[in-house]
Amino acid sequence: MQPAKNGILLIDKPAGITSAKAVAVVKQLTDSKKTGHAGTLDPMATGLLICCLNQATKLARFLLEGEKTYLAVLYLGVKTDSQDATGRILSRQDTSYITETEVKKTIAAFTGPIQQQPPAYSAVKYRGKPLYHWARKGKPVAKPPRTVVISSLKIQKIALPKVYFSVTCSAGTYIRTLCADVGDSLGCSGHLMSLRRTASCGFMVAQALDLEQLQILSVTDGWKARLIPPVDALPGLPAHQADHALGDKIKFGQSIGPADGIEIRAEKMKIIDADRNLLAIIDRKYKYCCVFPDGV
Repeated sequence: MQPAKNGILLIDKPAGITSAKAVAVVKQLTDSKKTGHAGTLDPMATGLLICCLNQATKLARFLLEGEKTYLAVLYLGVKTDSQDATGRILSRQDTSYITETEVKKTIAAFTGPIQQQPPAYSAVKYRGKPLYHWARKGKPVAKPPRTVVISSLKIQKIALPKVYFSVTCSAGTYIRTLCADVGDSLGCSGHLMSLRRTASCGFMVAQALDLEQLQILSVTDGWKARLIPPVDALPGLPAHQADHALGDKIKFGQSIGPADGIEIRAEKMKIIDADRNLLAIIDRKYKYCCVFPDGV
């Protein structure tokens, strides 16, 4: 039996399926023992889904923390219970008085750190269950607002009642909530009409395979050429190359520190060997965040 392939595979998720379903297809087509993803896309959304295979699933929690970029369409004048086009329409309002100047001014106010309340239909937990569980039972739960960061928000086109825009934001940002909040600020409500993730954690959707391409490549294992090794999965983290002594310490789970010649240059660092295998990720206090004793 061939050894398991470890790494991340970039997938262009189609509309109409959940992220979990897309990951299940990846698991089947790559014959992986374990798979996971780094950042859910709603079923209606398309675009970049970072899939982690086998031991690389340990890296998912770090990839979740990265910035993400989307192309989105805001539809003004219609409010839905899910804040997107899949929800039940709650109200319709006149938008004839809205001007392009007002739209531009209002959207500009949503850049930088903002307060955002998680939507009732989301995977945020309450009493151990996601909020959508309670919402579907007719008992929506309002979680307190939290701070997210919109680092870039650019209007691509205005064709009222539609507003086309791109947004780069911190982890945990809900674009449908952003659309609803912009609509409320304009006094006419609004919802997310369409969404496509174009970038995440330094990776671009242009690098991704769609599921049909993956199926074709799975016949000859050609997908393996597109697998990004774990050492390259977190391009933003600095790396320290371990000598044999440090490599042995990591392999046997022994404590490490400044005496091992590691100069901490960030909140987290990668430890690699001479062959660029990833051995561990450590934090500023030299504590292990995750370990790959035999390297991956």
